[in-house]
Amino acid sequence: MEPIEIPIDGVLDLHTFRPAEVKDLLDDYIAACLEKQIFSVRIIHGKGQGVLKKRVHGILKKDARVARFTDADMTAGGWGATIVELKPP
Repeated sequence: MEPIEIPIDGVLDLHTFRPAEVKDLLDDYIAACLEKQIFSVRIIHGKGQGVLKKRVHGILKKDARVARFTDADMTAGGWGATIVELKPP
Protein backbone atom coordinates (compact mmCIF):
# COMPACT_ATOMS: atom_id res chain seq x y z
CA MET A 1 0.00 0.00 0.00
CA GLU A 2 1.41 3.36 -1.06
CA PRO A 3 1.69 6.10 1.58
CA ILE A 4 -0.73 8.98 1.13
CA GLU A 5 1.00 12.29 0.44
CA ILE A 6 -0.68 15.17 2.24
CA PRO A 7 0.03 18.76 1.25
CA ILE A 8 1.42 20.77 4.16
CA ASP A 9 -0.64 23.92 3.78
CA GLY A 10 -2.24 24.35 7.20
CA VAL A 11 -5.43 22.41 6.38
CA LEU A 12 -5.77 18.76 7.34
CA ASP A 13 -8.91 16.92 6.22
CA LEU A 14 -9.38 13.72 8.23
CA HIS A 15 -12.30 12.37 6.17
CA THR A 16 -10.15 9.87 4.27
CA PHE A 17 -8.39 8.47 7.34
CA ARG A 18 -9.34 5.81 9.86
CA PRO A 19 -9.71 6.88 13.50
CA ALA A 20 -6.77 4.63 14.43
CA GLU A 21 -4.52 6.72 12.16
CA VAL A 22 -5.43 10.10 13.65
CA LYS A 23 -2.95 10.30 16.53
CA ASP A 24 0.16 9.61 14.45
CA LEU A 25 -1.19 11.69 11.57
CA LEU A 26 -1.78 14.74 13.79
CA ASP A 27 1.66 14.37 15.36
CA ASP A 28 3.37 14.20 11.96
CA TYR A 29 1.27 16.99 10.45
CA ILE A 30 1.92 19.38 13.35
CA ALA A 31 5.65 18.67 13.10
CA ALA A 32 5.57 19.33 9.34
CA CYS A 33 3.64 22.58 9.81
CA LEU A 34 6.11 23.82 12.40
CA GLU A 35 8.97 22.94 10.08
CA LYS A 36 7.33 25.08 7.37
CA GLN A 37 6.58 27.84 9.91
CA ILE A 38 2.83 27.37 9.64
CA PHE A 39 1.42 28.24 13.06
CA SER A 40 -2.33 28.22 12.35
CA VAL A 41 -3.85 24.89 11.33
CA ARG A 42 -7.42 23.94 10.43
CA ILE A 43 -8.29 20.32 11.13
CA ILE A 44 -11.45 19.14 9.38
CA HIS A 45 -12.98 16.25 11.30
CA GLY A 46 -16.60 16.56 10.25
CA LYS A 47 -19.71 16.91 12.37
CA GLY A 48 -21.23 13.44 12.60
CA GLN A 49 -21.64 12.19 16.16
CA GLY A 50 -18.64 14.18 17.39
CA VAL A 51 -16.51 11.12 18.15
CA LEU A 52 -13.63 12.12 15.88
CA LYS A 53 -13.77 15.70 17.13
CA LYS A 54 -13.44 14.48 20.73
CA ARG A 55 -10.50 12.31 19.74
CA VAL A 56 -8.79 15.21 17.96
CA HIS A 57 -9.36 17.56 20.91
CA GLY A 58 -8.06 14.94 23.35
CA ILE A 59 -4.85 14.60 21.33
CA LEU A 60 -4.43 18.37 21.01
CA LYS A 61 -4.86 18.91 24.78
CA LYS A 62 -1.84 16.70 25.44
CA ASP A 63 0.41 18.21 22.76
CA ALA A 64 2.89 20.72 24.19
CA ARG A 65 3.30 22.30 20.72
CA VAL A 66 -0.33 23.50 20.78
CA ALA A 67 -0.95 26.97 22.22
CA ARG A 68 -4.76 26.77 21.93
CA PHE A 69 -7.56 25.41 19.79
CA THR A 70 -11.20 26.21 19.15
CA ASP A 71 -14.08 25.37 16.84
CA ALA A 72 -13.78 27.03 13.45
CA ASP A 73 -16.15 29.86 12.61
CA MET A 74 -19.06 29.10 10.29
CA THR A 75 -17.11 30.12 7.16
CA ALA A 76 -14.36 27.60 7.96
CA GLY A 77 -16.48 24.58 8.90
CA GLY A 78 -18.11 25.51 12.21
CA TRP A 79 -18.06 22.70 14.73
CA GLY A 80 -16.98 20.31 11.96
CA ALA A 81 -13.48 21.78 12.04
CA THR A 82 -11.00 22.88 14.67
CA ILE A 83 -8.60 25.81 14.42
CA VAL A 84 -5.28 25.12 16.14
CA GLU A 85 -2.71 27.76 17.05
CA LEU A 86 0.77 26.27 17.35
CA LYS A 87 3.61 27.61 19.51
CA PRO A 88 6.53 28.89 17.46
CA PRO A 89 9.69 26.89 18.21
